[in-house]
Amino acid sequence: MSENPDAQASAKPIAVTLPDGRRREFPGPLSGAELAAAIGAGLARAALAVKIDGRPRDLAALIDHDADIAVITREMPEGIEILRHDAAHVMAEAVKELYPDSQVTFGPATDNGFYYDFARDAPFTPEDLALIEERMREIVRRDEPITREVWDRDRAVAFFAGIGERYKAEYIGEIPPAEEISVYRQGKFVDLCVGPHLPSTGRLGQAFKLMSVAGAYWRGDPNNPQLQRIHGTAWPSQKELDQYLFRLEEAERRDHRRLGRELDLFHLQEEAVGSVFWHPKGWRLYRIIEEYMRRRLDAAGYLEVRGPTLLDRSLWEASGHWETFRENMFIAESRDERILAVKPMNCPGHVLIFRNRLRSYRELPLRLAEFGSCHRNEPSGALHGLMRVRGFIQDDAHIFCTEDQVTAEAIGCCKLLLSIYRDFGFDDVEIKFADRPPVRVGSDAVWDRAEKDLKAAVETLDLAYTLNPGEGAFYGPKLEFHLRDAIGRQWQCGTVQLDFNMPGRLGAVYVGEDGGRHTPVMLHRAILGSVERFIGILIEHYAGHFPLWLAPIQAVVASITDEAAAYADEVAGELRTAGLRVLIDTSNEKIGYKVREHSLAKVPLVLVVGRREAEQRSLSLRRLGSPAQEALALAEAVARLTEEAAPPG
Repeated sequence: MSENPDAQASAKPIAVTLPDGRRREFPGPLSGAELAAAIGAGLARAALAVKIDGRPRDLAALIDHDADIAVITREMPEGIEILRHDAAHVMAEAVKELYPDSQVTFGPATDNGFYYDFARDAPFTPEDLALIEERMREIVRRDEPITREVWDRDRAVAFFAGIGERYKAEYIGEIPPAEEISVYRQGKFVDLCVGPHLPSTGRLGQAFKLMSVAGAYWRGDPNNPQLQRIHGTAWPSQKELDQYLFRLEEAERRDHRRLGRELDLFHLQEEAVGSVFWHPKGWRLYRIIEEYMRRRLDAAGYLEVRGPTLLDRSLWEASGHWETFRENMFIAESRDERILAVKPMNCPGHVLIFRNRLRSYRELPLRLAEFGSCHRNEPSGALHGLMRVRGFIQDDAHIFCTEDQVTAEAIGCCKLLLSIYRDFGFDDVEIKFADRPPVRVGSDAVWDRAEKDLKAAVETLDLAYTLNPGEGAFYGPKLEFHLRDAIGRQWQCGTVQLDFNMPGRLGAVYVGEDGGRHTPVMLHRAILGSVERFIGILIEHYAGHFPLWLAPIQAVVASITDEAAAYADEVAGELRTAGLRVLIDTSNEKIGYKVREHSLAKVPLVLVVGRREAEQRSLSLRRLGSPAQEALALAEAVARLTEEAAPPG
């Protein structure tokens, strides 16, 4: 035990409850490391930190009261976060050893790694990163003990100011006097931090890599001095690091911006920042997706509508968007001095369509859908190809229903979304439940009802979900649908959001069975989200090699010789009549060159015809990614490919 014998003799016994429900009793206080050792030698070796009543702490932290305890190991989410946080500190120590004039600011863990911001006159170069990474590995090999100390504010300010760390000193000077200030020491390096941290640098391991340098501003304010942010990644094992680096390489190969250019689908340029110029093949892909979605929505009982793009400021004030979303809206002023906003979403317009006349309960549920043209004033630095744009089409719908219909409608939404994702090739979908955010409209009682009804839908379907606390929309809780792509990345696409607030704010009512007027409940429902972004996800998921039903060009009929050109036209004509999207290549290039070029263009099928095929009314079928050739009679090929190319749903 960490206490001396006399203290232990008078110490109060404590009991700890482990994650599996077991209780362990000890004669007095003990550290997290001692607890891990008492449970087992293997756990003691694996332990990185300890969670005391839900709060992660250092292994050296004292457990001095009855508590719920969990030992944190490197494979646990909390353990991975600690590894990455420590990697940032080890990197800062390495930078200070190599470049003593650099000032350290802050360095947190991130979803896939870590970063640290430095103030330094000279820019960090790729060669510098290699040196820093090697020094980090040396620091890990030193296995320096990491210890926590609590200082008073004046001492901390004086210390960091005295060693030239003016950013740290400035920040500490603003910490409230009553707040505890902790620093961590490893070797000669001392840093301000709340922790927790590893017991020593050696526990970090060598599964880390520095990735890049980018610009940043002190405290994220562009009016403050610019800093240099070094990004890195860290993982529990070398295998996981290697897998992550492979995913990055694969993501670069699949980058939708590069493929969009190579496949001639779209482009972006400065004359329309944040908006997309769709090329013929890209727009064809867009229409294929839109037509498929319309078929599915028609079958599910949705009615398509179209709302205005410009709407008066008074509507956005009444809906609550002006207060909560104003900075993301494009504003226009008419000649009669009315203030208008370009709509960033469709929901207020759909409420106006609903309330245009008095509705009966017999009309409910009323499902209004729109491929709405929306615009959001995103910061230029946040724009990213199709994934983050200013102008986009949202496949939006709003379901107006009674309170008794909420759960059934939400169930229908969940079924529809999951079915559509399967059709697009996404079988791995994670559902997250996002509850009330700090800034919201509506009473707590209304939010209680909304959250209860939305949870009931996924639980009725026996769908697994995780909690995403505080991430609901300002008007209601939501279900988020996160799709996992071919290389393991997650993309949030669909949402089902329950809204007991907006219809009432905008005066929507219906006549109930009792003859009285009632406010409908509204479900906001998006499946693809932004159609532009979903296309970007599809491009990367399939690396441009779309399934046959989605491919903008499904087949190329390529002639071997000039004398087969007329037959190539005939083959293409029959396929087009059957509904396939076909090009003809009767150029003078050799057939090997033609096949290679159309394969690079990701055309799923190349149908080769020559003099013999013309005489026999046949063709040679080659599929993208396969060296095999298949000889087919023309009639058989048309029948088979028509069936293969049929869209799902």
